[in-house]
Amino acid sequence: MTRLPRTPSFDLSGKRVLVTGASSGIGLGCAVALAEIGAHVVCAARRVDVLQDAVDAMRAEGWKAEALSLDQSDVGAVAAACATPFDVVVNSAGLARHSAAVDTAAEDYDAVMNINVRGAYFLSTHAAKTMMAAGRPGSIIHISSQMGHVGGVDRAVYCASKHAVEGMVKAMAIEWGKAGIRINTICPTFIRTPLTEPTFNDPERMAWIMDKIKLPRVGEVSDIMGAVQYLASDASGMVTGTAMMIDGGWTAD
Repeated sequence: MTRLPRTPSFDLSGKRVLVTGASSGIGLGCAVALAEIGAHVVCAARRVDVLQDAVDAMRAEGWKAEALSLDQSDVGAVAAACATPFDVVVNSAGLARHSAAVDTAAEDYDAVMNINVRGAYFLSTHAAKTMMAAGRPGSIIHISSQMGHVGGVDRAVYCASKHAVEGMVKAMAIEWGKAGIRINTICPTFIRTPLTEPTFNDPERMAWIMDKIKLPRVGEVSDIMGAVQYLASDASGMVTGTAMMIDGGWTAD
C-alpha cells in the first residue's frame, strides 16, 4: 500500500505570536489570521485606544489576544517586548512619506528609514536572540512591499527602505537558518485600507495602479491573511530568505 504524504499543519495552537502595527489595516489582518488558527497573539502598536478596541473585538470572537503599547522606533522598548521568546513575529509597522525624490525632506527620509529599516532590523535581531537563547525555532515575517523589488512614482525613499528590508532578510536567513529560525517577507501591491484611500481616490494614481496590476482589482487585507498563516506555520518549514509576492502580477513584467 502506498504511503501517502500529509500536508504539514497550519495549526498554531499553543504558539505565542507578536504582531506589530496591529491596530488596523494589514497588521490587524495578520493578527486576526494567526488568532484564527490558534495562536495567542500579542498585538502591538502605538495607538493604544484603537489597538485595545481591536483586541476586544478579537476576544469577543473567542480568540486569544492581548494589547501591547509599543513604539517600534524605540530599540529598548522592542528589546523588552521580545525578552520572552515568541514563536512567530510579524512586523507590519511601517511609514510612507511620498514626494518627488528631489523634494525629499531630510526629516521625512529619517522618519521612514527609522521605522521601516531600523525598526525592522532591531525587531528581527531581538526576536532572534531570545529564540536562540531558548533553543527554539521560530518564524519572523516582515510586511514589505512590491516596492522592495521595483521603483515607483514619488516613492524613492519608500522603495529604498523596502529594498533594504529585502536584503536584510536574505542575510539574516543565512545567519539564523542553522538555529531553525526562518525569516521572510510578504510583498503586497496596493491594499485597500483607510490609509490608502487617498491614493485610490486619485484618478491618475488609480490608472497607474490598474495598468501595472495584471488582475482586474486592487488588493484587499484578506489577500494577505492566508500568506501570513502559511509563513507562520509548519506548512512553510523549508521557506526562508525569500519574498512572497502578493502583487496581482505587478512584478511579472
